[in-house]
Amino acid sequence: MQLTVLNEQQNQQELKNIKRTSEGYRIVGNHSAIKVCEYCKKAIKGQDVCYKNTFYGIESWRCIQMSPTFYCNHRCVFCWRDIDYTWPKWQGIVDEPEEIVDGCIKAHIEYLQGFKGNSKAVEQKLRGMEKPLHFAISLTGEPTMYPKLPEMIDYIKSRGMTAFLVTNGTIPEMVEKLLEHQPTQLYISVYGPNKEIHSKSSNPIQKDAWERLNKSLSLMNKFNRNVMRLTLVKGINLVDPNGYAKLIEEYGPMFVELKGYMHVGHSQERLERANMPLHEEIMEFSREVEKNSSYKIIDEKKESRVALMVKEDFEGRKMDFEGL
Repeated sequence: MQLTVLNEQQNQQELKNIKRTSEGYRIVGNHSAIKVCEYCKKAIKGQDVCYKNTFYGIESWRCIQMSPTFYCNHRCVFCWRDIDYTWPKWQGIVDEPEEIVDGCIKAHIEYLQGFKGNSKAVEQKLRGMEKPLHFAISLTGEPTMYPKLPEMIDYIKSRGMTAFLVTNGTIPEMVEKLLEHQPTQLYISVYGPNKEIHSKSSNPIQKDAWERLNKSLSLMNKFNRNVMRLTLVKGINLVDPNGYAKLIEEYGPMFVELKGYMHVGHSQERLERANMPLHEEIMEFSREVEKNSSYKIIDEKKESRVALMVKEDFEGRKMDFEGL
């Protein structure tokens, strides 16, 4: 009986992996994946860069978008992923950090080989793409569910690469562990100015998700570089700028990103195009937050519908990777 159940689980996993591969994922090991970002592709052709390049200097053509897990404890209404293909708790094998990182680098480079025959590709960017420098740990799932995340962060950094980690903040125990294994930049996502709106946006499986998020936020400014990211959806959580301002003031992040929901992927099955705010609406909302806080808008990227706020700008916000 136990063998039958195990075989059924393995069959389901194989079917899910097939579906993910058809959507552009490259599966790495038992529970990790990469997917090449559109801005990575555009950057190789010299057409555009992502907002992380604009705000922080990250080289989009050398960036690996990945996750060490498909597991997640949220069912966010705005998520572009297929939320039917996630689990709320860890199951089964735990791959080693070295296997994940090395496998992701290999899969990412292999995926991009076709650009060598692309007449629009920029030679300097082609050389750079084969020497990835950045890990964006933000592809899918909730990465803090991966039990060996601290070791994975350490291994990425030991290879001379940056690690930008995005979390929904509902596993503060892991966030606290990361204080001794810091990512290059920690993002904590906030989906509402209060518990009611946050729950409406994120559909958390844990009843105490809001409280756990706030615990993680209380640890945030102990990280060398940290971001509070607001993902904003019209008709759902693009409301109460003063409420967001109070949260920002309470926890004092280094950076605040206000990013508009994009009507792409599987989110189109749950939301309407009208739920996607225009960049002008994001900027208008950001100005309202600015009025009610000690933070100010210092940058924006129209194509990504995102604004960046800080208390004071500083030298080093844009990291220098020249020569690497």
